[in-house]
Amino acid sequence: MGDKKKTMAKPELWRLDPASYPHRDVVQTRFQDLDPLGHLNNVAMAGLFETARVRFNRSMGLSGWHGHRWLVANININYLAEGHFPRDVDISTGISDIGTRSWHVLSAAWQDGDCIATCDAILVMSGGGGATALPDDFRAGLERHRVTRTA
Repeated sequence: MGDKKKTMAKPELWRLDPASYPHRDVVQTRFQDLDPLGHLNNVAMAGLFETARVRFNRSMGLSGWHGHRWLVANININYLAEGHFPRDVDISTGISDIGTRSWHVLSAAWQDGDCIATCDAILVMSGGGGATALPDDFRAGLERHRVTRTA
């Protein structure tokens, strides 16, 4: 067998442009976020993205979802560069695909102008009996917060 070098797919160029996302938030790093090598730990990075995603969800002020809950079905993080403490992380977030019962939240994180990671999250709307269709008001709110795919 030959030795084939595996490479991680790089994000599309528009994902690396903060202007592509309708929402921006600054998340403070913590000393406890460091790994033994002095970089932001991968689990800590997931927590930083979660903080930004929750803030984004709140900022949208969506209606039409009462009596339902949102569940995270999938998280995919692409680490592009090392992150460092004590520098803050700028995280930009927006909505991508919107399905019948789910939607995609895309985020990218920057330090000192460099994109250090991207995060794709799939959220599902759930009612009392499991996954349920997105209410019209809720869907309309998601539409207003879409990413802009350019570059």
